[in-house]
Amino acid sequence: MSVLRIPTFLVAFAALCGTASLAQAQAPAPKGTKDAPKPAAAPAPAAKPSAAKPAAPAPGPAAAGSAEPTLIGQFGTWGAYTATPNGRKVCFALAKPSSSKTNPPNRPRDPAYAFVSTRPAERVVNEVSIMIGYALKPGSESSLEVGGSAYAMYTQGDGLWIKNAAEEEQMVAAMRKSAEVTVKGVSAKGTETVDVFSLKGLSQALDRLAQDCKR
Repeated sequence: MSVLRIPTFLVAFAALCGTASLAQAQAPAPKGTKDAPKPAAAPAPAAKPSAAKPAAPAPGPAAAGSAEPTLIGQFGTWGAYTATPNGRKVCFALAKPSSSKTNPPNRPRDPAYAFVSTRPAERVVNEVSIMIGYALKPGSESSLEVGGSAYAMYTQGDGLWIKNAAEEEQMVAAMRKSAEVTVKGVSAKGTETVDVFSLKGLSQALDRLAQDCKR
């Protein structure tokens, strides 16, 4: 799993193409919350505090090339997209939460998004990531609950990825069969959040991406 490379692509994608506009029609706005104004370009997440290599800077418009994504199908609450940043094909399913709660209640935050990404050039298939919409508490762990199981999620900046990569295939299989997934996190200011994503259409979106993003 390429934990450090996904955020840079998502940052470039959001800055160049407007992630919010792509997902706007896919799911209803979270209940009980009000989207905070989204900055023109999201900040890049901090590098993993270990021996891992730091994340490369997010490519600018000139370097990104044909990074603008193309919607190839809408399946329930999930959109299936392809893009070719730097000449390398990337496919991903994208959705917004169907409901969100904060504790304390009604805390402002940027919109959250769930991604399931495939990058053939890197031999990455169905990598789950969440852009949570706020800076996460440093060193904290979040969780993703689906199909009666809870998976520990690694946090970095405003992103979440599964902590144990060996469990990712199992988690995606559960997501294909389940009605919803719940993501829990804690912001840098101590606000607890619970986001629920409908999984309606995810299986069909991933099947379509598998056809369009063959190795």
